[in-house]
Formats: sequence, structure tokens, C-alpha cells
Amino acid sequence: MKILVINAGSSSLKYQFYDMKDETVLAKGRVERIGFETSILVHEPSGKPDVRHVSEILDHTTAVRHLLDQLVHPDHGVIASIADIDAVGHRVVHGGESFSESVIVDDQVKREIRNLFDLAPLHNPAHMMGINAVELNMPDVPQVVVFDTAFHQSMPPKTYLYPIPMVLYRKHKIRRYGFHGTSHMYVSDRAAAFLGKPLDQLKMITCHIGNGASCTAILEGKSYDTSMGMTPLEGLMMGTRSGDLDPAVVPLAMAKHDLNVSEVNSMLNKHSGLQAVSGLSSDMREIIEAMQAGDKQAALAFEMYEYRIRKYIGSYAAAMNGVDAVVFTAGVGENAALLRERICEQLSYLGVELDRERNNEQSSSDRRITTEQSRVQVLVIPTNEELVIARDTYRLVNNRGDERGE
Repeated sequence: MKILVINAGSSSLKYQFYDMKDETVLAKGRVERIGFETSILVHEPSGKPDVRHVSEILDHTTAVRHLLDQLVHPDHGVIASIADIDAVGHRVVHGGESFSESVIVDDQVKREIRNLFDLAPLHNPAHMMGINAVELNMPDVPQVVVFDTAFHQSMPPKTYLYPIPMVLYRKHKIRRYGFHGTSHMYVSDRAAAFLGKPLDQLKMITCHIGNGASCTAILEGKSYDTSMGMTPLEGLMMGTRSGDLDPAVVPLAMAKHDLNVSEVNSMLNKHSGLQAVSGLSSDMREIIEAMQAGDKQAALAFEMYEYRIRKYIGSYAAAMNGVDAVVFTAGVGENAALLRERICEQLSYLGVELDRERNNEQSSSDRRITTEQSRVQVLVIPTNEELVIARDTYRLVNNRGDERGE
């Protein structure tokens, strides 16, 4: 079975194409600047030269048609016909309380995703455009949606409810949902396998640290608490997001600088975090380089970023009454050895003993960065959200075929 995985944004679309026989990536790519005359398509077929086109791509339907053209192109395609695509899997950020697992797309599923637009106005409408675009280009191909929030539906009320009037939850479903669930689930499974222990017997803290970042407390294999909230804005300091702050900051900033709701939302999501504090960049590589060159604002941004991650790790160790393993993943978590070092140095009270040589190794494989004697093991596990989406799509479409006797 061959599965196309799509992650649609408001003006972009990323894709990976899998052969599920051995879970190899046949091709991957992206379409950027959708809606402009100078849209960019980058196609990277396995074993063949990359392709880059600049052309007018005004909507997602056209973007999907262009990527399909690349997959079947006589020179740089990887399949003979569109009919070779057996299913399409989509990343959808917000599933609310409606979805605790991945599902095959039907009219009811599409209605529920639309009903969640208010909870994820920056993401779900774009994902819906991706689903509709595939349907228009390949009407008979089954589609599956995999939700970032689904893994966190195991959280108990004491961790997902906010201490605000309950009418806001009952009427509007305002609560903690959490995100990056596909990544947290994947790396926790990998970590348990690496440690050779059953996942349901471990207390684990997974740290997905990229431009967006979140920590999750995983108790007996299930999400118990997570740092992102109703939206991906809550929690850790991120590349351009503020993370946790006093809610009174919002009306005060609006009053002092005559900001409207849209402007303050943009400030907190796109103009805060590392970018705001450093005044330099949202990229941790540039922050570390500037800090090591003596830039005080970059050093402050780094210290704040590290401190907030470490504070969440400590709070989740308290929440679970202990921790067996801490896992770092995603772009920053996998590659910023200095950040991991600074965090682990201050976790000695938990019994963390960092092995600096292991921590500084350049590797793309699962690995331990603590000593053998460390009471809490710290691991680096590369995430693979696209593979999880492909696997869920394969499982659901296969099961449907079995039920139908196909």
C-alpha cells in the first residue's frame, strides 16, 4: 500500500509519500506561497535529483494537482499512475473532545472539524482546505485524519480543566487540549523500546522542542498532563510564542498600545518568545552563536528558554511522584546539545547524571545521553510524525477493507 501524507497550512502544503511495505519514503516535498503568482514547489524523489518550480498556484486544489503531477512525472516521478496512491493521511491540529483517535474522513468528520474552527482558527481551516483539495483531485481515494490533540484525551479533569467559571467549559469547551500528541506518543513508544521496559510501567516526560515546544507527562503509557493548552500558545517559551504569562498582561498591553484582539494575538503568537527577548532571531542556533559571542540579550533569551523547560520537567516529576525517563525530540531538542546540557545539569536532584560525550555526539538515531548509573535516564529520540500518520492511515484503511471483505 502506498500512502500520501499531507500537512496543509494556510499558504503552504508539505507532503511525504510512503511505500508501507517497508515504510520507505518514496518522495517528499512542499508547496510554499500558495495564493501568490510566485508559488514555490520543491519535490524530492528518492534516488533522483530534486525539483524546484516557481509558478502561480492560487489555491490548495491546484497545489495538490501540482504535487500529484510530480509524483507521476516520467523523469522525476516515483509511481506510474495516480491510481497507485491507495490512501491519503492528513495532520489536523485540533480534534477537540470529538476525537480521541484517528478516523477515516466522511461527511460527519468534516462537519466536526469545521465546528472546531473557533478553537484552532490558525490551523483547522487550512487542514480542511487540504482535505477538500484531495477530494477534488482524487474523489475515490480514502482519506484519514490524525489529530495532534488525540493522544492527550486521556488527561483527567483535574489537569485539563481551567479554574474559571464552569459555564465556559460546558458551553464553549474551553479547556486544556494539548498538542504535538503524535510526536509525544511516537517518542514515548520508542523510548520504552530503547529502555527495554513496558511503556505502561514507566513515568516519562517527553519534551518536543522545536519552533513550537511542549512537554508532556506520560503516566502508564498515557498523557497525564501537557504544557500546551486550549491553543498551542500556552506553556513553554517558544521561537515566537510567549508561552505562560499573567492573563492580565493582555488587557494592559491592549490599553497601553491601543491594540485590538487580532493584534495582541499576533504579538503573543508571532512576535514573542526567543525572537522578542533576543531581538535577534527565533532560531536557537543563532541564539547560541550570538550568546557565545557575548550578546547579553541572546544569553538572557537562552536562559529563560532553558529555565522554563526545566521548570516544567520538575513540575511533572512532582505530578507523577517521580520520573524514570526524560526524552528530548524535535529540531531543537534533537540538535541543541548545549541546551540539553544546561537542563540536565540542574536535574541532579532527580538523579540525572549527564554523560557529556554521549550528549555531544552527532547522531540521527535513538540514544541515551546519561550515564549507566543515572537514576533517571535521559534520551534523544528523533520524532517522525509523518510516519505515525502513515501508519494510522494504513491501519484504518486496511481494517475497513477487511470489514468489507475486500
